[in-house]
Amino acid sequence: MIVRISTENQYVFPDDQADRLNDLDNAVVAAVDAEDEDRFHEAFEELLAFVRAESTPLDADELEESDVILPPPDTSFVEASAEFTGEGLIPD
Repeated sequence: MIVRISTENQYVFPDDQADRLNDLDNAVVAAVDAEDEDRFHEAFEELLAFVRAESTPLDADELEESDVILPPPDTSFVEASAEFTGEGLIPD
């Protein structure tokens, strides 16, 4: 699976970690739904850190179609409210 963090990089993400990635995405959605800005920032940072830690970055000259595109790390709570809705960014 290819995961892009907008403004940052694309990562080859291991398929066997997809359930954990989805759980973290759902935690971000839950924080947005609860209008809990502090929890949103914690959950979103955890999601991004997980992608970075569990993935292999693509070389800068490589470009693959992304399966998942995450917002940039500096996404505000207001911006997230428009993106992290329903089932989230990562399909079940």
